[in-house]
Amino acid sequence: MKVFVVGAGTMGSGIAQAFAQGGWEVGMYDVAEGFARKSLSGMLGRLAKQVEKGKLSQEECDRISGSLKVYEDLAGASDCDLVLEAVVERMEVKKSLFKELDSICADTAIFASNTSSLSITEMASATKNPGRVIGMHFFNPAPVMKLVEIIRGQLADEETFKRAVEYAKTIGKDPVEVTEGPGFVVNRILIPMINEAIGVLADGFASAEDIDKAMKLGANHPMGPLALSDLIGNDITLAIMEVLHKEMGTDKYAPHPLLRKMVRAGLLGKKTGRGFYQY
Repeated sequence: MKVFVVGAGTMGSGIAQAFAQGGWEVGMYDVAEGFARKSLSGMLGRLAKQVEKGKLSQEECDRISGSLKVYEDLAGASDCDLVLEAVVERMEVKKSLFKELDSICADTAIFASNTSSLSITEMASATKNPGRVIGMHFFNPAPVMKLVEIIRGQLADEETFKRAVEYAKTIGKDPVEVTEGPGFVVNRILIPMINEAIGVLADGFASAEDIDKAMKLGANHPMGPLALSDLIGNDITLAIMEVLHKEMGTDKYAPHPLLRKMVRAGLLGKKTGRGFYQY
């Protein structure tokens, strides 16, 4: 089985690693020149550290490394069973990508999006065969997190859905079926909670540390909401809140002004070294 991952950022590279660990042949591509190779190099470095720590055998590391290949263009997707996009979270970019892939890939290939909140149906409308487009939403870190949301848009056919579920299972994931809706399941629940935690912080009721401590000890969460937003990326949190607000049409989902200010200031979380915490 072969998958072609478009987008080599945190999620794209993590998804590529998850499929490689699951025994798939993996192609990687990113529109930014040299970025996919840089991403692959970082991935191989992390795998080598797992070998050093005794968490991964050298044989398994070599197998995973050998199944990963970087491509300079989308032509590498021509013989893939699955193409999975993890590009920037903008609808026009995703639609343009799927439209281009339509002329490259075999008719039997599935097109999957790792979007965290955008409409799968709208993406599918840009293709000649919308029935083969589905959502496969992974969670960070993708090689570790078991959940994959399989999002069925209005136009997806049953065969596409069944194959997506089976593909997720082949790499050790535990998929859940989701009918398309704003934020799907996890982000529909999670992101408003993070937004509310930001409100508690902005109102001065508690520090970031104590808000996170309260949710970890009081609600048995493995990570507090503010630390989690830093991990996700505060810009991503904001983007999802904006989609929820637009699609749901109520102020319940309006992003908190503090979140907007932080994103404007470049305080995006771990990836920039500073967010609700200093890294």
